[in-house]
Amino acid sequence: MAIERTAVNPVTWSLEMGFNQGEVVSGHTRTLYVSGQTSMSAEGKPEHDGDMAAQLALSLDNLEAVLGEAGMSLSNLIRLNVYTTDVDALFPHYGVLAARLGAAGVAPTTTMLGVTRLAIPGQLVELEGTAVA
Repeated sequence: MAIERTAVNPVTWSLEMGFNQGEVVSGHTRTLYVSGQTSMSAEGKPEHDGDMAAQLALSLDNLEAVLGEAGMSLSNLIRLNVYTTDVDALFPHYGVLAARLGAAGVAPTTTMLGVTRLAIPGQLVELEGTAVA
């Protein structure tokens, strides 16, 4: 059975930011819950201290790596939570995230939260997702 995704957007302003207000998903057989991904190297070392753009890019790369290991890609992402220690500093770089999601043909439901800090000192952004296949 093929996965069917139906966007639910009673308002459309979110589409310009790359996310749907809701999504009905049916026909999936596997669900992957992805732990928060930050800008950590493969060896578990934090990277890009203080560089929001570089941290966002590596966090997204790490999210894609988990998806890939499960036989999925960004196109399977249905939910994305974005945690950041500085919402204002993240917004100028948010287009990078939206562009990569757009290139994958998805606009997953998304929540962005400003938090006091993340688990690893120096980390500025963390991406947590849910994917279906």
